[in-house]
Amino acid sequence: MRLSGIGEGGSEMNVANRFRVMARPIALSVLVAAGFFSAIVAGKQQPAAPRVVEMEKLKENLFLLRGGGGNTAVFVTSTGIVVVDTKIPGWGQPLLDKIKEISSKPITTVINTHTHFDHLGGNPDFPATVEIIAHANTKTNAEQMKPVTGIPLEQQTALTIFKNSNGRGLPQRTFTDRLTLGRGADQVDLHYFGRGHTNGDAWVVFPALRYVHAGDIFSGKNLPLLDVNNGGSGIEIGDTLAKAAAALNAGDSIITGHSTVMTVDDLKQYAEFNKEFAATVQAAKKAGSSPEQIIAEWKMPATYTGYAAPQPARLKANVEAVYNALK
Repeated sequence: MRLSGIGEGGSEMNVANRFRVMARPIALSVLVAAGFFSAIVAGKQQPAAPRVVEMEKLKENLFLLRGGGGNTAVFVTSTGIVVVDTKIPGWGQPLLDKIKEISSKPITTVINTHTHFDHLGGNPDFPATVEIIAHANTKTNAEQMKPVTGIPLEQQTALTIFKNSNGRGLPQRTFTDRLTLGRGADQVDLHYFGRGHTNGDAWVVFPALRYVHAGDIFSGKNLPLLDVNNGGSGIEIGDTLAKAAAALNAGDSIITGHSTVMTVDDLKQYAEFNKEFAATVQAAKKAGSSPEQIIAEWKMPATYTGYAAPQPARLKANVEAVYNALK
């Protein structure tokens, strides 16, 4: 099942619709193929559909929870539960309810891969005893909650989640390059390899299980969302992805931000895809092309089979992000 969220593109749910979920008190229906709210029922007020969190068991003590935003990982350790990302506002409690079905152990830690509302929106619903960890730049971004690049401002009322909670759920503990939690079978390693989707994209590694949670810097095989307002970079993302691929074990499985579990080879290809995209825009700019010309002429290279066709708004935003960053 594919999920929808602000980190994905292509044929998945339009980004603007995702923000309307929070921005307008209108009726919603569940888009079954995406596992997320998407369709706006015009002109009629209907009850909201139930918030269903679906669970996939990856390992004996590692679970992938889908629905309500970005992919959530639940890691059951010997002393408690580590949760990676908490979905959109309003989905914190359904997520907590599903975690109780997995284990009765207490939740000790929440890790946020980055600052976007569909990955940390449920933070305020977690107990105050839970330690919330993120990259230092993500903590700063969450405190400010700047508008996400490429999304109409009027559709971003979810930016007020921490204002509404009086700061409850904001990251408390931070790291810059690397942080290790626990040891042995319970170890979790947090890495930062550089700018990409934002300037605080954390890679969460479960070394004993050979699994990694990449968040939205690798949301799926599509054009990434480059959130320049929150430090994202279309110039640097390819190199950042390549650094991550080089640092991981070849056999590691990668939990993407919104898609399926993928491989390190998939990640290496995605790094090349993003490098190629930036190089194409750079060459076109040097040749005198305008952003509008580049957007009109760009096509998904045939070598990237299985990649989602880009949404026009995402393609426009990404071309402009790279074009404007070039000297």
